[in-house]
Amino acid sequence: MSLLTTIHGELRWLVALAALVVVVKFLIGWLGKRDYTALDRSLLTVLTITLDINVLLGLILLFFGGGFSGPRLEHATTMLLAAVAAHMTAVWRRSTDSPTKYRNQLMLVLLALALVFMGVIRLQGSFMF
Repeated sequence: MSLLTTIHGELRWLVALAALVVVVKFLIGWLGKRDYTALDRSLLTVLTITLDINVLLGLILLFFGGGFSGPRLEHATTMLLAAVAAHMTAVWRRSTDSPTKYRNQLMLVLLALALVFMGVIRLQGSFMF
């Protein structure tokens, strides 16, 4: 389980990096009133997939690796909510108004990112270690 714990812990950096790229790209798209492209959708998909994989690893660790303590349950709940927020971006998938699509999806990505930060801090006391 320690290898799985390490992978789960390190994968958060990929989630954070993917979220940062999406936030910057979507801010540029929204404020610059640019057209929403296939690249934007791909970046959002990468973020959602990395978050989903990390949530799945976390659930495996929760159920098979050490018990249901209060902080671990809070962490798992917060991360599940972050994944839900990331998936809610799909509501605007078919929107034809690019600035609105960028803005709404950006707000949900920021919500997901805030939940990830809160969940990690709740479990470990800080985001770095």
